[in-house]
Amino acid sequence: MASIDTASLTIAELREFAGFSNAEQRYIKRSLDIGLGRQDAFKLWARTSDETASIRSQYVLYQELKALRAEMPDGAQGIGGFDGIEPFMGTLIRLTAFDLAQERLACFSAYRFLYERLLGAEIRPWLPSAFCAAAALPQIRPDRRKNLLQSISEAAATAPGWSARAPTFYPEWVEKEAA
Repeated sequence: MASIDTASLTIAELREFAGFSNAEQRYIKRSLDIGLGRQDAFKLWARTSDETASIRSQYVLYQELKALRAEMPDGAQGIGGFDGIEPFMGTLIRLTAFDLAQERLACFSAYRFLYERLLGAEIRPWLPSAFCAAAALPQIRPDRRKNLLQSISEAAATAPGWSARAPTFYPEWVEKEAA
């Protein structure tokens, strides 16, 4: 039964990923390569000098992911207490703002998909507030800010609970075969 549940979850994640734009898919795969240390992102993803600079900045900023994973407040504690929330949320918002400012993630769903894989299922309760805070920053263009904030559903913003199931599908670079 567990393998059927896992297969169903994987298929749902595959479908969700397939629904993202090509730019979102590319950015998610690139970000996972950088954030999880899977591949050399410069070799795979840099097509221009601007992309090379962006990848370099992302490598530097994503160094904070390890500390963020270690500092993640317990969900139960996070609901009632605010002690120690500043360093955690400040870092999460800064990382989120960087990713949103790249203008490759166009909606909350793509952002959530990426961050669940970068930081694990435990991050889910924190994602709506980090996304809204980062999307509302003045560094994000006003028209983009509006679209980002409108992309988060009421259900996602006000969820009474979050699944603790770990993601099962981690998209990767697929080499095209020569014809």
